[in-house]
Amino acid sequence: MAHPHDPAVDGRGFTTLSVASILSESAIRHADRPAVFYNGEAITYRELWDQTRAYAGALRARGVGRGDRVAIMIPNVPDFPRVYYAVLALGAIVVPIHLLLKAEEISRMLHDAGADLFIASATSLAEAAPAAAEAGVPLVTVLLPTEAPGDFARLEVEAAAAEPIRRIEPTGPLDAATILFTSGTTGTPKGAVGSHLSIVEQVHAGLIDGVQVSNQDVTFGGLPLFHTFGQTSVLNMAFRAGSAVILMPRFDGDQALELMVKHQATVFVGVPTMYVGLVEAARRTDARPPLRFANSGGAALPVALLEAFEQAFGVPPHEGYGLTETAPTVTVNTFGKPTIAGTVGETLWGVEVAIADPDVEDRIDLIEDDGVLGEIVVRGHNVFKGYVGREEATKEAVVDGWFRTGDLGTYTEGILTIVDRKKDMILRSGYNVYPTEVEAALARHPKVAASAVFGVDDEVKGQEIHAAVLPREGAEIDPDDIIEFAKEHVASYKYPRFVHIVEELPLGASGKILKRELQRMYTPA
Repeated sequence: MAHPHDPAVDGRGFTTLSVASILSESAIRHADRPAVFYNGEAITYRELWDQTRAYAGALRARGVGRGDRVAIMIPNVPDFPRVYYAVLALGAIVVPIHLLLKAEEISRMLHDAGADLFIASATSLAEAAPAAAEAGVPLVTVLLPTEAPGDFARLEVEAAAAEPIRRIEPTGPLDAATILFTSGTTGTPKGAVGSHLSIVEQVHAGLIDGVQVSNQDVTFGGLPLFHTFGQTSVLNMAFRAGSAVILMPRFDGDQALELMVKHQATVFVGVPTMYVGLVEAARRTDARPPLRFANSGGAALPVALLEAFEQAFGVPPHEGYGLTETAPTVTVNTFGKPTIAGTVGETLWGVEVAIADPDVEDRIDLIEDDGVLGEIVVRGHNVFKGYVGREEATKEAVVDGWFRTGDLGTYTEGILTIVDRKKDMILRSGYNVYPTEVEAALARHPKVAASAVFGVDDEVKGQEIHAAVLPREGAEIDPDDIIEFAKEHVASYKYPRFVHIVEELPLGASGKILKRELQRMYTPA
């Protein structure tokens, strides 16, 4: 049945929605409550929004407006939320850049994102300045001392002279809010475009069904804010609820525990490597924060680590699952229900999960039987708009309306279990070996703090199983002992044949262990 075009039905309408309202509204509702604890100082919601309005005024004076793309490279300090919400309040798009990248990588991202402006902290200028020059993008700094050499524009100086904005520029729900580069575990990073709707709805669904944070809570913010997990599950969720956020620029287990005790943290959100750090720190002191909820994501949380954390802090980590392209949460072990160890819980409201045949590339071939292993596919309000400038990659990622995660798992009675990354799976002598299963076994070894299991090409077996093992502090580990331990706990085709004792594991932006890097390190020349 055909209908004539009618803008009231077919047009984009007059609905507005902005991620910036998360801060601007809390500045009214929670004006005098602390928004941020940093360096022993508290900044209230009203103060933070006033500072943000001044920053936005300076950016507006530079011509930044709707749809412009502003790259930011700022650590977990108050200037991150000031700049993040200032850009969004102008209807512009935030492009957060990983703090550890080199000039060549940054320049590529500025180019890929089509950045119109680059705001970098003083601590990142050594790489950010040449990257901006190479990409031909104007550079503005924050946190640069006035006596520092160089002719850099300072946002603080421009903000002091500018007229602060009065209100947020209206944006449509499906307008782009962020361009977040995926951590590149599958090759060259791609810029995933997230809408205002995806982020705001993720926050609301998370607060109702996932975490239930209130304005009485204090959230620990050690996750990098340039990453989707830190932005959504720490910054935006905490600020929407009126919760205070403890900012920590560089995670350290002992300092994190000290800050959490000092500011009486009630909510901890982290990746497994942070849980390792906190469990280790808890062995050195009896001081504990009044935690009531802990949330883990970013990588698989071994059951042994979950148990050790619960024993040390009195609350079980609620493990969840998500991706940069899904804003990020897909599923979570919900607060108020018992955690099901080894699983990533049930779907967030409005998010649909299914299992598809991983070997069928051109369409989604759903597996309807419960408990069958396959590729996890997702649809819902949280799915991204696509990869900026990468139409082919977008078509490969979103097939028949489903986002293909590249992760393998099972979905049984509404509970999702991740088995492994499709690309991380090791194929040894024709057998599928899932590294997370072997890592979970190694986590039970009393001397192992963390491990990464990965495949290295082998002429005879196809791939051979290697493990990089990080010992607990003060522990001496014999690689043969680890091999024997693994033999007792996993099938004979699964145990690592080569064990490498390491002082640290290479980590990506979200705290994921970079197995590609380990493969490169341990592949024979």
